Amino acid sequence: MIIAIDHGNKQIKLPGGRVFTSGLRESDTRPPFGDDVLKYNDKYYTITDKRIPYMREKFNDDRFYVLTLFAIAFEIEDTGRYEPGAIRVHVLAGLPPAHFGAQYERFESYFRRGVEEFDFHGKSFKINIYEATAYPQAFAAAVPVLGEISSLPKAIVLDIGGFTADFLMIKHGRADLSDCDSLEHGVIILYNQITAKVNSELNLLLDESDIDTILEGKAHDFGDDVIRVVHDAARVFVSDLFGKLRERAIDLRSGRTVFVGGGSILLKEQIIASGKVASPLFIDSISANAKGYEMLYKAFKPKG
Repeated sequence: MIIAIDHGNKQIKLPGGRVFTSGLRESDTRPPFGDDVLKYNDKYYTITDKRIPYMREKFNDDRFYVLTLFAIAFEIEDTGRYEPGAIRVHVLAGLPPAHFGAQYERFESYFRRGVEEFDFHGKSFKINIYEATAYPQAFAAAVPVLGEISSLPKAIVLDIGGFTADFLMIKHGRADLSDCDSLEHGVIILYNQITAKVNSELNLLLDESDIDTILEGKAHDFGDDVIRVVHDAARVFVSDLFGKLRERAIDLRSGRTVFVGGGSILLKEQIIASGKVASPLFIDSISANAKGYEMLYKAFKPKG
């Protein structure tokens, strides 16, 4: 069974649209509340809204591995493929393009642990992660639109994620991993800036879901002063990001720019209004990277 997982600093995303926070709580006894409880190695795990602090190398401890077990269990259930016997799993995952060359072998090895057993939703799971393949993020998310940009001499893919904003140059449809970088300028930085400013100026505590609600234009009961602070901070955040790109000789006022990632979706209005992007192309799927891993696997899997 092929299972693609986008291990974001903010959220874990699956191709079918399931998304959950990259946060984990461990306990020795079963929590009294909650349905999504996973028992593994005599420990109980639940997903929490409190994210794991940013990890440049996600394979340094087992937390993202346990989140991977959650993702596998969800995907098996969502696709109706549960069975009591061992289920062979090939994990598809991704890394920021700037870190890919240095990390992909260790990241793939991180998942290859053979047969694992755990309990979830009242069922006993037995899985055999016999293989794992890593792909460059950003490029994977842009795979669905490669047909539109393959004829161009160059296009920039900008993936605004939780903690990082990754950019990658694509030349005539091919990723140029020598021309990419990962900037610590994801939406978690924006959330921290907004919560600090609103608390300082208005003596009000906002959480990330409040900020998302305001930026997405959903119904809320916040006052005009809160709305102003949030939108002003978002505009400055986008402007600063484009300034950092310009420092690296990346000018979005010429050529095609493909925006991917949850941050790009959240800040689409500010990106367009900035006037600093000549030809934006938005991929409005938070699961774009995971879907791209599937497409790349199908395109390049061994024959036979």
